[in-house]
Amino acid sequence: MSIEIANESGSAVDTDAVLSVARHALDEMGVNSLAELSVLLVDVDYMTELNHRWMGGDGPTDVLAFPMDEGSVDHGPGEVNGGEPALLGDIVLCPEVAAKQAATAGHSAADELHLLTVHGVLHLLGYDHAEPEEEREMFALQARLLDSWRATRAQ
Repeated sequence: MSIEIANESGSAVDTDAVLSVARHALDEMGVNSLAELSVLLVDVDYMTELNHRWMGGDGPTDVLAFPMDEGSVDHGPGEVNGGEPALLGDIVLCPEVAAKQAATAGHSAADELHLLTVHGVLHLLGYDHAEPEEEREMFALQARLLDSWRATRAQ
């Protein structure tokens, strides 16, 4: 699985852990091992610009997910695609927003970035939380993936 990460945020981030949790989530979801993902960490100003341009939002947000064409997403081994890599898309994270949210939630900024990474992966795989039932499903899956990732790291 090819995961590229670029930290352009100016914040110190354990990018190895972000890569690890992204890879774990993709593996657990049965995504083809040829899949490609990009993770970009940005500062507040750039995230504010992206949020406004793509989501119509005001101010920065914590995570944005930009999936590639739905037809190119390989959700697992049951889907035949001729062995071509699946371009999943891009996840954009803002460590500064994540740190503020972490303080409010009572956990570390690193934990918040891991959560947001899994959240972004799930969005790329077609999950959403616009409706209450969708939210329950997505957030339960997100929690399960984070718990299983943490369990593998504790070994």
